[in-house]
Amino acid sequence: MKTIQFHIRRQDNPYSPPYWQQFEIPYRKGHNVVSALMVIRENPRTRDGTQVDPVAWEFNCMEEVCGACSMVINGRPRQACSTLVDNLEQPIRLEPLSKFPVIRDLMVDRSRMFSDLKKVRAWIEIDGAWDIHQGAPRISPEAWKDNYLYSRCMSCGCCMEACPQYNQSQDFVGPASLATVRLMNAHPTGKYHKTERLHAIMADGGLSDCGNAQNCVQVCPKGIPLTSAIGELGRQVTLQMLQDMFGKSD
Repeated sequence: MKTIQFHIRRQDNPYSPPYWQQFEIPYRKGHNVVSALMVIRENPRTRDGTQVDPVAWEFNCMEEVCGACSMVINGRPRQACSTLVDNLEQPIRLEPLSKFPVIRDLMVDRSRMFSDLKKVRAWIEIDGAWDIHQGAPRISPEAWKDNYLYSRCMSCGCCMEACPQYNQSQDFVGPASLATVRLMNAHPTGKYHKTERLHAIMADGGLSDCGNAQNCVQVCPKGIPLTSAIGELGRQVTLQMLQDMFGKSD
């Protein structure tokens, strides 16, 4: 009978050593990694028949929208819900994202990524009055189309996993945070805090820490042009630096 084989890197808690276990389930056409893990969870036995604890992982939307099910699949960071078993070489190797602390098995703590988003002010102020002496903010179809590409980011962490500059020993905020700065700076209301965001990425751990490896754009599940965002921010930061030095011209 045709089967699907998995090698899964497991870890019982944040402080215990990792170990590997092998699992095998009956083949079914159309399985993705999440649905296969669900089958393993129903009867968590290794290939040698040993009863073990169910594998822990995260998932939610099953539509590649929430970003919760990120993991390293056959050496590449991916979304488990959209990765089809039929497209993978077996045995399928599953590992947690290595750039974030492991909670258990394939679950990681991505708190740092969300802290970095706070650091670069990755939001739009919507409360309070905005007296801009004009009607409702308008945006051209061309600008909307460009911005939409960046708005698809789901903070999954795949780009951070692929980035050699993003790790637990460095303060680099990572490509996702930088792309979000580009998006927020282009927003009709968000542009009012553009200077604060640029100063944030001009500090330690910001744009200058990017090594231009361009791995991020290769693994982004949404195809976000992350390197284009970094290039645009480079120009914005240069102009901001000149304005800081010589004063903003009228």
